[in-house]
Amino acid sequence: MADNSILLGAVAYDAKVVPIWEGIRDHFKKQGVEMDFCLFSNYEQQVEQLLKGHIDIAWNTPLAHVRVQKRTEGKSLSLGMRDSDRDFKGRVVVRKDAGIEKLKDLEGKALAVGSRDSTQARILPLHFLQAEGVDLSKVKLMPFDTDVGKHGDTGTSELDVLEALHEGRAQAGTVGDLIWVGQQAAGKVDTNLIDTLYVTPGFDHCMFDALPSLNANKVEAFKKGLFAMKWENPEHRKILELEGLKEWMPPREEGYDSLKAALTEQNYW
Repeated sequence: MADNSILLGAVAYDAKVVPIWEGIRDHFKKQGVEMDFCLFSNYEQQVEQLLKGHIDIAWNTPLAHVRVQKRTEGKSLSLGMRDSDRDFKGRVVVRKDAGIEKLKDLEGKALAVGSRDSTQARILPLHFLQAEGVDLSKVKLMPFDTDVGKHGDTGTSELDVLEALHEGRAQAGTVGDLIWVGQQAAGKVDTNLIDTLYVTPGFDHCMFDALPSLNANKVEAFKKGLFAMKWENPEHRKILELEGLKEWMPPREEGYDSLKAALTEQNYW
């Protein structure tokens, strides 16, 4: 591989990951930017390989992003994010027959939660519930640690949460807004039985991360290729739709403050 070529890491959480990154690679080439990608089975391995310098850039979940920042003492480079990564939200959804009318009513009830590394379906909903005065020691947590290592990307644990609610094994559950809206649109949520009790404050999701030692020319070349993708271009739109965005945005960091607080609170760094 040429010295000026960028090697990007991504996690293979779904079969669509391959055509997404093949499409982005082809787009970069048309922009005069040599880029290739390699896939990892989990974010922990991807973070380690980034920190060792074996890849130039990592497409990280919020959990992986803040861990990279912590391990580089805040010196890592944030390169870009999707428009859909801004102001992400989680939800607490409840069975209508469970007698849960306010958040304190969750105490004594079974609360189904997503995988332990899911920002939107476990880490942050529990953090926000505690901030709202819910005594989590009095809540019967029903965890679904499905696809650990994917950081909730597959959404499988959230589907497990919804199934537990529909079957009556749990009275409440935590899911990300994306899964909730998608499952409703697909007609897979019985809205006569299940409703939203609480929507979390907004937080930010995925980010492209690099080490501060990454060659400045590679940084600029990556940004050139990334931000040249436009929704108005039909070829670009196919890729953007697969990746769930309309526009690549510059990075911002304040949207990760609540996650950092939650990880400290839960001793999960």
